Amino acid sequence: MSRTKKLNIIIPIVIVLFVGAYARHKYDEKAYDIVGTLPNKQLDEISGIAASGINKDIYYIHNDSGDTSRFFAIHPDGKLKTTIYFKGDPKEGQGVHDCEDIAVGPGPVKGKSYVYDGDIGDNFAVRNYITVYRVEEKTSWIADSTQNVNAEAVPVHFRYPDGPKDAETLMIDPIEKLIYIISKRKDTVGVYTSPLIYKPNDTLVLTKRCKLFFPGIKPFKWITAGDISKDGQQILVKDYVKVYYWQRHNNEPVWQTLQRPPRLLPYKMEKQGEAIGFTPDGKGYYTTSEGVYAPIYYYKIKL
Repeated sequence: MSRTKKLNIIIPIVIVLFVGAYARHKYDEKAYDIVGTLPNKQLDEISGIAASGINKDIYYIHNDSGDTSRFFAIHPDGKLKTTIYFKGDPKEGQGVHDCEDIAVGPGPVKGKSYVYDGDIGDNFAVRNYITVYRVEEKTSWIADSTQNVNAEAVPVHFRYPDGPKDAETLMIDPIEKLIYIISKRKDTVGVYTSPLIYKPNDTLVLTKRCKLFFPGIKPFKWITAGDISKDGQQILVKDYVKVYYWQRHNNEPVWQTLQRPPRLLPYKMEKQGEAIGFTPDGKGYYTTSEGVYAPIYYYKIKL
């Protein structure tokens, strides 16, 4: 094929791709609002976000590896309200190893709401167990001024049935009362569950439910966060460049829902986006990233 013919083919393709990328960029610009910024240098490696179940306009966030056993209550604009400390694992120098996601949902006492902090990171897949800490939510955490509080955490330890692995996604299913963990790496990731009800310091073997394949190039396709809406009817899972969305059918198991083709939702690629969480009404979601003074993005879900 002559050089002229090649150019006649290539140039229109490049133009189409450019126009498409620009259109997508403009669409994404309209799809989100920057509602705030994380204002404090101690909030520098945020790796999870979840809406409070009892405190209006409050979201819980946390740092990943390198921080101590604590999480933070913030407003949607990023204003820090409360730092909640809990007793972690005495075998870990900081009390926790690598907290990678946070979730809110039901627990052992009907009518109460609980925060679940997932110390589930394992970059080199060598940990003997991972740990999820359950903390009962309190309205007293949200006082008139910024404060530090101590809370009692009830830990449960997990082992995978197929060996250690890294994970950054912790979700709570309020319908079937299950903890969900999705592994992070490799071409396919595993979906694992365990009952919400457990004895303090139990060591349990997770149940592997299925494998999921997400298209893309590593490491951008690695799964970094997820959330289940408060009513249990919607699911979000994200990697570094995409947000995947499912609607549950007839209260089926979430792991079955996840095996259907997802819908892609808008996402503004962040510096190192590892946090996503629904609003309490399920009509939108927030994301934020690692990094000092990271912006907080809000997206409305268009059904």
